[in-house]
Amino acid sequence: MIARDGRIVWIRDRTILARDLNGQPAFWQGLMIDITDKKEAEEQINLQLKRLNALRTIDMFIASGAELRFTLQAILRQAVEYLKADAADILLLNQPMNVLEFAEGVGFRSHGLKQTALRVGESFAGRIAALREAIDVEDIRKYEKHPLFLLEGFIGYYGVPLITKGEVKGVLEVFKRSKLESSSEWVNFLETLAGQAALAIDSAALFESFQRANIDLTLAYESTIEGWSAALDLRDKEPEGRTQRITELTLKIADAMGVNEKELVHIRRGALLHDIGKMGIPDRILLKTGELTDEEREAMRQHPVYSYNLLSKIEYLRPAIDIPYYHHERWDGSGYPVGLKGEAIPLAARIFAVADVWDALRSDRLHRPAHSKEYALDYIKSLAGVVFDPNVVKMFLRAVGEE
Repeated sequence: MIARDGRIVWIRDRTILARDLNGQPAFWQGLMIDITDKKEAEEQINLQLKRLNALRTIDMFIASGAELRFTLQAILRQAVEYLKADAADILLLNQPMNVLEFAEGVGFRSHGLKQTALRVGESFAGRIAALREAIDVEDIRKYEKHPLFLLEGFIGYYGVPLITKGEVKGVLEVFKRSKLESSSEWVNFLETLAGQAALAIDSAALFESFQRANIDLTLAYESTIEGWSAALDLRDKEPEGRTQRITELTLKIADAMGVNEKELVHIRRGALLHDIGKMGIPDRILLKTGELTDEEREAMRQHPVYSYNLLSKIEYLRPAIDIPYYHHERWDGSGYPVGLKGEAIPLAARIFAVADVWDALRSDRLHRPAHSKEYALDYIKSLAGVVFDPNVVKMFLRAVGEE
């Protein structure tokens, strides 16, 4: 029922039919009870359950590591729905510039607010960030003459700061085109949403910082590997850029053979460090210009083992061991240090072996000039199925444009 003052009144109406002594209907007897308080309590409980479910949804966004914009959109959608607002937005604090910038918004008629950039202390949002306190405005038209606010037709306004670990991260604003009904439960829910938004922003910043540190660390690793590779080439008196050329050709063949990006990373590292075990070979053997004795040759053949012993102790380089350890294995099983045969030899090592010999043939050496392209191609083709994997040779020929 609707009362005279316009209030909605909930009534429970129980009516029975009274009969006379002859069993004939005599009159209706009824009882009306005002259950408005009970009904409103039920609605409040249902609303609280819905709000709890909304908070659980947001928790799932945060826990899943979803992109920050998706999490903020979810928070704003819940704010509009369960706070009975028309629009809401989140402004993030750009600390170096001391400016609040629009991040996400829902319910707006225009896109103009996306350009919002307020200095701390400026406008309601700026004052919220400066004072670190919420602001409730019954009629924003009395204070804000911003043309976009007038275009949107906003009247009710409530803004709260987003604070985590004692730092202001931004401001959450709620708008309505009529008066906002801001009860204590309403405010508590808004503040809870603000807390979740602040947590999501902080988590995203930590994740971004972690990613940046991880990238910096990876770059440092790669620079170290490249430095080791260059030092090995200098010690071994290899032609300038030889290891880089072999590495690039190895990656080109591997990519053509469908090797995934994660494996390509390890192949690149292995190719750059293919001869790192030569650090364990004495200079009198490594730099000898004449023919090696049987004993010296046997010592030289130990460098893949030295590579394995060194790299296996470095966790992030263990996946790159295949090339340094196995690149002297032969398809027919006559290679070293293990004597693997055919596809038992890791694919990365089989690919590298072809690229290594190709570059060696096409480069000037101390004891001979570079061979012609035709000679080098014929030589590699002749060793397919003996020294080299025939399928790798086939992909190599495609890579160098000869098939």
